[in-house]
Amino acid sequence: ISDQKPLGCWSVKHGQVLTCPVVCNFETHEYIAVHDDKVLRIWKNEDINLDKAFKATLSADVHRIHSLPEGGPLVLFKGGGVRTLDVLLEAPQQEIENVISDEAIRWSEAFMESQQPVVVFATEKDGDFFVYVQKPKLDSLHKYRLEPQESCKPLSFTAYLKNQTVTLLCLYSNDSVYQVLIPLERDTEEEEQILPKSLLLNLSVSGSVLKGTSLVVLDKDHVAVLGSLAAPGKEPKECLTIWNTKFQTLQTSKELPLGTSGQLWCYEEKFFLTHGKVLTVIMYKCETSSLAAAVGKLKDSQTPGVSSFVNWDTLEGEELVVSFQSQESVALKSESRMNLRSRRSSVAKVQPENFSIGQLLLNLKDAPTNVLENELKQLLSKAQTPDLQAAIGSVVTALTNRCKTNPRYYPQSFLLQIVETRDLSYSLCPDLMAVALEKKDFYLLQICLQRFPDIPEEMTYACLKAFLSISDAYLRMTEVDLDSVICYIDVEFNSKEVKTEIVENGFNAELDQDACDTKIPRQSHSKSDGESCPIGPQRAALLNAVLHSAYSETFLLPHLKNLPAQQAIVFLRYLYYLYVKCSEKVNTTLPGVRSPTINQILDWMCLLLDAHFTVMVILPEARELLSKLHKFVRAQVRFYSELNKIEGSLRELQRLNHLRDSQTYSIEVLEII
Repeated sequence: ISDQKPLGCWSVKHGQVLTCPVVCNFETHEYIAVHDDKVLRIWKNEDINLDKAFKATLSADVHRIHSLPEGGPLVLFKGGGVRTLDVLLEAPQQEIENVISDEAIRWSEAFMESQQPVVVFATEKDGDFFVYVQKPKLDSLHKYRLEPQESCKPLSFTAYLKNQTVTLLCLYSNDSVYQVLIPLERDTEEEEQILPKSLLLNLSVSGSVLKGTSLVVLDKDHVAVLGSLAAPGKEPKECLTIWNTKFQTLQTSKELPLGTSGQLWCYEEKFFLTHGKVLTVIMYKCETSSLAAAVGKLKDSQTPGVSSFVNWDTLEGEELVVSFQSQESVALKSESRMNLRSRRSSVAKVQPENFSIGQLLLNLKDAPTNVLENELKQLLSKAQTPDLQAAIGSVVTALTNRCKTNPRYYPQSFLLQIVETRDLSYSLCPDLMAVALEKKDFYLLQICLQRFPDIPEEMTYACLKAFLSISDAYLRMTEVDLDSVICYIDVEFNSKEVKTEIVENGFNAELDQDACDTKIPRQSHSKSDGESCPIGPQRAALLNAVLHSAYSETFLLPHLKNLPAQQAIVFLRYLYYLYVKCSEKVNTTLPGVRSPTINQILDWMCLLLDAHFTVMVILPEARELLSKLHKFVRAQVRFYSELNKIEGSLRELQRLNHLRDSQTYSIEVLEII
């Protein structure tokens, strides 16, 4: 997310508006959206055009769709009616009852209880707030009124369900959090029962008040509140805070200087919030709360006021993960460096066997190289830890930090072993590829490009430039994985080209020689268009790894424009060679492991031409290459155009085959005009 890799994008038509958040159906792996209040759309990840996706027009306006992992999607209408998606799709125009009158829904959530879905939503009318609990499959509905509060009103809601009771937490405008208990089954038949509330938390620390805008519940003892911290005589600062509701203490916080939208989401122990113009993800972990821990945290404060707030991005210069090992608090990891800071009292003596990974790495900071590697190998060989991925990232970070401080140190085999055997990503070890580039470790870079899903475009470009600029003599002495090229590259050990004999998909170099107006000098058959690879197998394998790396065109194109012209021509020659190779096969697929696909080849060709088209037109050697490419593409277009002409006849032939009685013998003559 930090590198903004779009995995899919779908758009509604001009004039249409998505009117509620899109959700995923966990059972069918489909997306569900509503536009213009009543139009339901359902599609899968591989679908490209949203306009061609499944469409159903409903009879009432939709407020929100809730998707439960085990209960399926639930549709909440603006009138308060609820339907499961299956029931709704059976008759999209079915009448939806109005449960509420002149009330606006302010919040809603869905839960599973005893294998039955439960929808809870809060409404507002003339300053009064109501809560509805509905079980759509059991046709059960209960309405409650929230106990009114003078001179303040609820700003945000969150809830959790346990033991047949919904615990509703309400963030009020008086900087307090109140708790409301709602039974799923009530004894009385009162039409409108008033729900009492109890004060759960005051959002104030030593005179500083948090003006909350959104809250989420983490567990029975912790809540997260997003808001603006207002200290006397100081400018308000937006913060994400974690509070211990059991002991009324501020657990930890993070300042958000770029501002937020005021919304906070929580899913699978991760916070999601907008920070500036980006979506930020912060992982957390709740542990059992205890009074001793809460008191210990208060004693740990060195200065009055808001000193109990933690700077999550600081660990005295060390970019290491330090997890909470005591049973008191909420551990959080920043999305950029995955840094945590333990706020344990420094007076407490920690036994070696209870060391956190961060503490172990700090102790090994100045250890000899052999001791460091042995300890890290033992750490990785242990049983699965609760946060194994972050731990591995910390180990790699410790190794790369040692490489920076000691230029002679580079544990190539150890790093390669970690990358090949562990599920890593670029964000977990952001300095690894930079160090590998500096050391010219092209094998490690190749493996990283193949395995890391989140490499920034700047790093992808740096690898591409390095692969194109290194000499052939150096590459021949370099270990590279050749699995992606060994099955199709036309290079023998004696460096003589091997010509291609079979040409399919409508292209033949000799037949189409005069298809282009530009006159190109005739070359020997062994070096005709695309028949021999213009680069060596080692360089080709490295470039294939670049072709496999995910990227966003918007962010890659500015870097690609800085590629030297001669290197761009070499790269384009290789892409052209791959394009011809793919077109030789009926299925347009190259043999081998992790070989480039036709789409990857064409996408990179378009990118390279967009970035360097002016230079390509001016340089003589590039003009010749562009002419060949133009001739080949035109032949491909002509061939597929001819196929399109007989498409109707082929479909008719297929239809006749289905209609033919297989038990009778016949001879048919079909004339294709």
